[in-house]
Amino acid sequence: MQQLPIPCPGHLIPDATDRFDAAYRAAKAQRAVFVGIEREGEWWTVKADALTAGPGHVVQDAVNVALRAAIGRLVRAREAGSDAFAGPVHFMVHGVPSEGRARELAAAFQAALYGDLGPLKPCRACR
Repeated sequence: MQQLPIPCPGHLIPDATDRFDAAYRAAKAQRAVFVGIEREGEWWTVKADALTAGPGHVVQDAVNVALRAAIGRLVRAREAGSDAFAGPVHFMVHGVPSEGRARELAAAFQAALYGDLGPLKPCRACR
């Protein structure tokens, strides 16, 4: 699997449906933040995990606060299920209504986990 650019445009976010383990292992081998989307029936799940980037990759407190707040807003706006998981280094959002929205969110999460909170701001429900 090719290493993703930072920040990664949504259209390059990998669809890890039925191949999550391989995608996660590839991110770990590349010492990169894992990010991917998966189809679950009619819904999509966004997964992001900084553990794959190794012990030298530190997720700052401000990043955790911003991602938790964004995920909370997504749940309240019903763009994500209430079973969302927010941090401190692993983030997962279930129940995203479309592949495009899942890609947009995954790209924003990936940028945030590399310290760029800018992409979280334009997300409709992330504001």
